[in-house]
Amino acid sequence: MKTTVEIQDALLEEARSLAASRATTLRKLIEDGLRLVLRQNPAPQAFRLPDCSYEGDGMSEHYADASWADLRETIYGESK
Repeated sequence: MKTTVEIQDALLEEARSLAASRATTLRKLIEDGLRLVLRQNPAPQAFRLPDCSYEGDGMSEHYADASWADLRETIYGESK
């Protein structure tokens, strides 16, 4: 696949010089460099929220039909 990439002049000249000294192409040097970076920095794993469930019988009967406002008032002592 062909693509266009802007590279600083000094970096490009250094890369061309290195490729010539290794008897390889600039393309091969760039591909090898990209592979190296991709191997060293794998994609992060998807975040998984730990299970912090409380082992119990669920909400007590007293609060089973309570509204969020009632629960908030009980927890924080505030009413809205």
